[in-house]
Amino acid sequence: MAVTGNGQGAAHGTGRDPVPGNGPLAGVRVVELAGIGPGPFAAMLLADLGADVVRVDRPGGGGLAVDPAFDITNRNKRSVLVDLKSADGPARVLDLVERADVLIEGFRPGVAERLGVGPADCRARNPLLVYGRMTGWGQAGPLAHTAGHDIAYIAVTGALGMIGGPGEPPAVPANLVGDYAGGSLYLVIGVLAALQHARTPGGSGQVVDAAIVDGTAHLTAMIHGMMAAGGWQDRRGANLLDGGCPFYGTYETSDGQYMAVGALEQQFYDTFVDLLGIKDQAPARKDLARWGELREAVAARFKSRTREEWTAVFEGTDACVAPVLSLSEAPHHPHLAARGTFTEYGGITQPAPAPRFSATPSTVTSGPARPGADTGSVAADWGVPALLGKEA
Repeated sequence: MAVTGNGQGAAHGTGRDPVPGNGPLAGVRVVELAGIGPGPFAAMLLADLGADVVRVDRPGGGGLAVDPAFDITNRNKRSVLVDLKSADGPARVLDLVERADVLIEGFRPGVAERLGVGPADCRARNPLLVYGRMTGWGQAGPLAHTAGHDIAYIAVTGALGMIGGPGEPPAVPANLVGDYAGGSLYLVIGVLAALQHARTPGGSGQVVDAAIVDGTAHLTAMIHGMMAAGGWQDRRGANLLDGGCPFYGTYETSDGQYMAVGALEQQFYDTFVDLLGIKDQAPARKDLARWGELREAVAARFKSRTREEWTAVFEGTDACVAPVLSLSEAPHHPHLAARGTFTEYGGITQPAPAPRFSATPSTVTSGPARPGADTGSVAADWGVPALLGKEA
């Protein structure tokens, strides 16, 4: 049974019951041209914040083989089916665009233009439209028209090369760093900033070029500063925050599980070594020449007890130590359960909307949008009868 809390993240449901207008973006209309990865996630975030997101799905589907019933990135949205390659497909999308504030697309550069729904076509119908473009390489540059995925985008930015142990291959961080952190979140930031400009007296709509390579590179800003100052070595597992430091990393326990340690500041480190039981034998933390010895001492102690036992030792202290949980374990963590960090809707345990708002709380109001399931309600609410094959 999934754990849910009493905060604004808690929500329960058994099906689709779209309620546009829940959250701080209530009243904002978004057209999402169906894609995979960072575009849908960005649109989900806008939907979680209360925007009325209409996903334009293509007949027959496409993309990754994920059952639409479980695609959480399409929660809180509505879906219509439009074949952009049909004679009247672009016109139907432009009818939606005329009534929208934002459009999000993730095609390769030039594809939207060829389909008749590029920025010029859309803004001719709606000059205040914010046109969000989500790609890996961006709209221009030598690789702009080349296929790619998260791992390639973060590879060339230097981000992937930072992750992993010394002498080992770089560790792949799922698709969180590129697709979602460097892609989706930067697209959302750009869209909201552009929307603010469009709604300012004298403002206008504009195109937001969100490239995963740009966003991911931007995420490494602090590291570049540290490297310039001589405080970061340009190699894996040799620095304060990349596992090279013995008091910032992960350690195996006696049951094959792991604990995460982040005792960077002196006062936290003092609590850490005291509770770990190596206070009297640990070498000075600032003696880099003995970091290997310190790491061995820490590792040996953690191997003497189970993860559950060490969790009990450090829970509620300022030692900055936490158990490394699996995805299925995370919703049951007492703190996350108390906050309602995870929720259950339609039988699916999932992360609750974030961040939180005091005046306009957001929640999960509907499950994953099924392709074409909301054509009738969107046609009525947005005043686009042509979606139903009818003329206005």
